[in-house]
Amino acid sequence: MNGAKSLVKTLLAAGVDTCFANPGTSEMHFVAALDQVPGMKCVLGLQENVVTGMADGYFRIARKPACTLLHCGPGLANGMGNLHNARRARSGIVNIVGDQATYHRPFDAPLTADTAGMAQTVSAWVRTSTQTADLGRDAVEAVRAARTYPGQIATLILPADVSWEEGGIVGAPFDAPVPPAIDGGAIEQAARILRNQRDVLILLAGPGVLGEGQALAHRVASATGATVMASYSSSHLARGRGHMQLERVPYVMEQAIKALERFKHIILVNATPPVGFFGYPGMPSIQHDPQAQLHVLSRPDQDPVEALRGLVKELGAPEAAIPDPGPRPEAATGAPTPEGLAQTLAALMPDNAIISDESISYGRGFYKFTHAAPAHDWLHLAGGAIGDGMPVATGAALGAKGQRRVINLQADGSAMYSLQSLWTQAREQLPVTTILLNNSKYNILIGEYRSVGATPGDTAMSMLDLGNPAIDWTRLAQGMGVEAARASSLDQLADLMRASFGKRGPFVIELMI
Repeated sequence: MNGAKSLVKTLLAAGVDTCFANPGTSEMHFVAALDQVPGMKCVLGLQENVVTGMADGYFRIARKPACTLLHCGPGLANGMGNLHNARRARSGIVNIVGDQATYHRPFDAPLTADTAGMAQTVSAWVRTSTQTADLGRDAVEAVRAARTYPGQIATLILPADVSWEEGGIVGAPFDAPVPPAIDGGAIEQAARILRNQRDVLILLAGPGVLGEGQALAHRVASATGATVMASYSSSHLARGRGHMQLERVPYVMEQAIKALERFKHIILVNATPPVGFFGYPGMPSIQHDPQAQLHVLSRPDQDPVEALRGLVKELGAPEAAIPDPGPRPEAATGAPTPEGLAQTLAALMPDNAIISDESISYGRGFYKFTHAAPAHDWLHLAGGAIGDGMPVATGAALGAKGQRRVINLQADGSAMYSLQSLWTQAREQLPVTTILLNNSKYNILIGEYRSVGATPGDTAMSMLDLGNPAIDWTRLAQGMGVEAARASSLDQLADLMRASFGKRGPFVIELMI
């Protein structure tokens, strides 16, 4: 058995059964092994940043890592934007990156690169396999690293000769790593603060913003009067009916400072202290009161549900029903607005939908108008590197095995980074409805420009405007094999949404805003 076959068999034995791929010459023996060893679902992406973004979205829904197949250092480099986002989302991914044969590397052929050095910037674990007999063991360690709670990126670099030579051995099974235990003292300290102090914020992140974590945090808040919020960078929230009306810390610095200024104690549940995305002239970096005391109940590598269970027990907090959000809204009509889009989404989304939200500035107020929707999952851009909405939607649909409708709320500028995702959606016939928000500009950058005290002139606007020439998203989508139509009103949007939800495959709605 050659190394490539031992690698595929090891991955399958470790529970990795999906491979998002954009292979090249150095990976052909691995491709052959994927062909010859049954069990691995292989999904082609037409650009590596689509591949890595799909792996991120897959993990968020399937809660297990997939592998990627990337072509040498440049292929890894192409995928690093969404690996950065996946690292911030704490998604588990096993990257398989091809490399020059070990004996050929000293000749400095054109694709030779410092692949390990690049991988270290986005990976918690990096290794270059150098012996075919060790490849199975290396793969086991890569999967184990990726499955380290709540998820990590592991990168295994595969020289071509290690892949093709004989002598491969399938790696032995392993138990998934257990997250570090919660400190009992941290639970007692949080309980003391909640009993004795007012103006306390419980800030949730990571798995703490999913269903069970929210229910436990609501019990604590109901018993103590504390406020609960989610970190702005939360990548995956459980939302809609049956869940808390949980708001994130705002993105805009002034709004975030205003929202947090009254809290004198902040209990961090897998969250990090809230800071601005950027530094601005004359403004602080932190968003909370500088005098506020921060208390860590659980670190990002710990289980927030275990921590919140302990806190509920310590407080003796009784069961508390999450309030009903009221009747489901009707679809809005008239000209498109953020509020109207959110209301229409809440009115029409199917049960158990998945929202992949890269609406950027247009969608900052969507939460307020979608609490009364059916229960659903909401996925956010966690790392700020735009271009993840379409790939994450694609991977999420695959993580749900095509059984849940995915709705991608997608800004037009960032969509251009990874529009090849539509081709994969068409090929896999995935139930993804993309609502393409077309305002023909990088609106978030116009806002950021003004936040530094300037008004964009002709030169600045030439770098922020996407309208010359106009981008025709219906034709782009159709060219990728995806049915598409344009809407200029919320009435048209609602009709197209209803129609798309009844289709088996993907659909793009270009909403002119």
